[in-house]
Amino acid sequence: MSGSLKVTLVKSMIGRPEKHRKVLRGMGLTKLNKTVELKDTPVTRGMVHIVSHLVKLEDN
Repeated sequence: MSGSLKVTLVKSMIGRPEKHRKVLRGMGLTKLNKTVELKDTPVTRGMVHIVSHLVKLEDN
């Protein structure tokens, strides 16, 4: 797994469990439609999997 991932927050974190909020903040996603570019690692993939219903993922 090499390269990077583009992760975009597409649904609000309002009303979501605190664990989901912490994961999103850890990835740098604080506002709707914000996009961050992260390294493609197993840790990052795990974080994306936890909040997959809130984010859009693009492989680079």
